[in-house]
Amino acid sequence: MSEAIKHECGIALVRLLKPLDYYQKKYGTWQYGLQRLFLLMEKQHNRGQDGAGAVGLKLDQPTGEQYIYRLRSNGDSPIQDIINGINAPIAEAAKSAPDDFHDAAWAKKHLPFVGEVYMGHLRYGTFGNNNIEYCHPVMRENNWRSRNLALAGNFNLTNVDEIFASLVELGQHPKNFSDTVTILENVGHFVDDEVQLLFRQYKNEGLTNKEISERIEASIDIRKILERSSRKWDGGYVIGGIFGHGDAFVTRDPWGIRPAYYYYDDEIVVVASERPVIQTAINVRYCQVQELQPGHAIIIRKNGHVSDELVRVPQERKSCSFERIYFSRGSDRDIYNERKQLGSLLAPTLLEKVNYDIDNTVFSYIPNTAETAYLGLMEGVRAQIKLRQCEQAVAEQAAGNLTKERFFEIMRHEPRFEKIPIKDVKMRTFITADSGRDNMVGHVYDVTYGIVKNLQDTLVVIDDSIVRGTTLKRSILKILDRLHPKKVIVVSSAPQIRYPDCYGIDMAKMGDFCAFAAAIELLKETGRQGIIDNVYKACKEQQNLPKEDIVNCVKDIYRPFSVEEISAKIAKMLTPEDMHAQVEIVFQSVENLHKACPNDRGDWYFTGDYPTPGGNKVVNTAFINYIEGRNARAY
Repeated sequence: MSEAIKHECGIALVRLLKPLDYYQKKYGTWQYGLQRLFLLMEKQHNRGQDGAGAVGLKLDQPTGEQYIYRLRSNGDSPIQDIINGINAPIAEAAKSAPDDFHDAAWAKKHLPFVGEVYMGHLRYGTFGNNNIEYCHPVMRENNWRSRNLALAGNFNLTNVDEIFASLVELGQHPKNFSDTVTILENVGHFVDDEVQLLFRQYKNEGLTNKEISERIEASIDIRKILERSSRKWDGGYVIGGIFGHGDAFVTRDPWGIRPAYYYYDDEIVVVASERPVIQTAINVRYCQVQELQPGHAIIIRKNGHVSDELVRVPQERKSCSFERIYFSRGSDRDIYNERKQLGSLLAPTLLEKVNYDIDNTVFSYIPNTAETAYLGLMEGVRAQIKLRQCEQAVAEQAAGNLTKERFFEIMRHEPRFEKIPIKDVKMRTFITADSGRDNMVGHVYDVTYGIVKNLQDTLVVIDDSIVRGTTLKRSILKILDRLHPKKVIVVSSAPQIRYPDCYGIDMAKMGDFCAFAAAIELLKETGRQGIIDNVYKACKEQQNLPKEDIVNCVKDIYRPFSVEEISAKIAKMLTPEDMHAQVEIVFQSVENLHKACPNDRGDWYFTGDYPTPGGNKVVNTAFINYIEGRNARAY
C-alpha cells in the first residue's frame, strides 16, 4: 500500500508443558520459552509499532514470592525495549552467578520473567493515543491467584458504551472509558462471580479457606467465564488471558473477523495472530498449525490440559479480507496465493484497457506490498496473451495463411514487465513534519529511467489498495509523469474502499476515502445534493435506536453511480494539476475479491455489509461526523 494505514494488533501466547530443566537438557537452555516469545513478537512487528508488552508467569511459586511479571513500552522501538528489559537481569546473572546460571530451578527462583507461561502483545493505537497505560497486557490484580488476570488482545468493539453502562449498573466504577479497560473489568466481573460461587459451594462442603483456594484453581470454569463475558461483545476480537494460578486462554469472535492460529504438542502450546510466525518460531509445517475457529477458545489449564472449546455460537464467517490483501504477512501460503490470484484476475480488464497493445505497454507495481499481486498480474497477462496468440494462429491456419514466418511473427510479441517505481526507505527517516514536508514526500519514491518510451507507452502500475489517494496525487503520479508516458493506469488489487472499519483497522472517517469524496462530488455535480441531505436525516433519525434496528443509510450515497463512474471521478480528483500524461484508475471487483479469497468474505469496507449490528451504527455515525465537521472516530 502506498499509504501508511495502521491496523490490527498482534498477540503471542506461549505455554511450556514441561518443567524448565526439560528444555535445559533438550535444547540447551531454560530460556526456550522466552526465546519463542521473542521470535513470535519480532515476526509480527508488522502488526503494531505504537507499543509492546509482555507478561510472564511462574507456576507454583511459594506464598509471598512474586509469580507474575509485566513489562510494557511505548518507545520508538517497543519490541526491542521489551526484549532488552527481560534480558537485562538474565545477562547480569550470567556474569555474576555463572555456576548457578544453567540451573533451571535456580533461574526460576531468582530471575524475573523466568517461568512457564508467557503472553506478548504488539499495539497500534486507536484509543488513548500512545499513552503507556493503554499498552497491553492490562492487569486486574488480587490476592487470590484465581482472581488475578492479565489480558491482551487484537480487538475493537462497537458497543463499549453498552458494556461500560452494564458495569456501572453492577456498581463498578471503571477508571476510564477505553475498550481495553472495559473488557478487562467485564471479564473480571464474571471471574469474581465464578470464584464466589465456587467458594460458597466448597465452604458448604466444610473445606478450609486454604483448601477452597486450591480447589477453585483446579475447577474454575474458564469456558463459562468467557461465554458469559462475551455475550454483549459486538466487534472483532482475539483476546488472550492468563490467570494468576496458571490457566490461560485465547478466544475469537463468532464471525471470525480477527485472525488467530495455534499449535501444541507435549512440550509447548503456542498461539499467535498469524500462521507463518508459528511455523518459523517452532519449526513446524503448515498443516500442523490450526486456525482457531470463530466463536471458539483454546484453553490451557494449569495442569497442562489443552482444549478447543465453543464459547459463542459461530455466525456467518466474515473474516477480514483486508488481512488477505495487505495486512498479514505474505509468507503465509494461502495469503501469498490469494494475493497472486487478485493480480491475475485483473489481467483481462487491463489488457482491454490498453487494447492488447503490449508492445506499447509497460506493466509495473508500486513497492513494496503490491509485489505479490504484480506476480499474479504477470502470470495472468502472459496467459491471456498466449491464449490470444494461439487463437490468432489457429485462425491463420484455418485461412491457409499460417507460414513458419507468420507463426513466429504472431508469437514473438511479449508483454513488458519492469520495476519502474522504487521506494527509497531511508527517505522516510529524513522527512519531518515541517512546512516543506509535502515537497519532501515526493522523493520517497524514485523511478527507473529510460524504459518507458516518451509519449508512446502506457504505464500500468498495480497497488494493493487505494484508500485516501494522497500519496498518489502528491508523489507517485508526479514521479511517473517524469518518464513522459502517454497514459498512466493505476490499478488497485482491492475494490473501492467506501465504508469505515470499526473492528481494528485505522479507517474510521468517511472523509478519508477517495471513493466517498468522489461520490459526494458527483452528487453535487449532477444536482443530487438532496441525496446527501436525505442520508444525513436518515442517519440522525436512527441515532437513538438499538444497534440491532439500525440500517446502513450511507449506501444511498453510492447507489446512483457505477463503479466506473466513481473510478473516473477519483482519477480526475487525484491527477496533479501539472500532470501531462492521461490518468486512469481501475479497481478490483468485489466478485473477483471473493473468487481470490473464498474463505474470507468480510468485505464491509467495499460493500457496507457489516457482520455485526454495531457496524451499521458506526457507519451512520461516521457520516454524521462528516456532515457536521467533527474530526472524530465513530466508535
